[in-house]
Amino acid sequence: MKDMMKHTMAGAVERRRDGSGDPLGPNSEIGRKLKQYYDELVSDDVPDRFAQLLSQLEQAEPAQKKD
Repeated sequence: MKDMMKHTMAGAVERRRDGSGDPLGPNSEIGRKLKQYYDELVSDDVPDRFAQLLSQLEQAEPAQKKD
């Protein structure tokens, strides 16, 4: 994790020096990293136990509506 942060910060500083960086500076780098993290999180599979709990909830809801 530390290495990734070093690399990220070094890249942001380097972009500012040569003028090719984003107008938001380091904030745009933070935004890109957050988007990357979110995309990875969303693409993860749902754990089996969580899927089972959702299935149980779906089955219980129609039974409650009948009452």
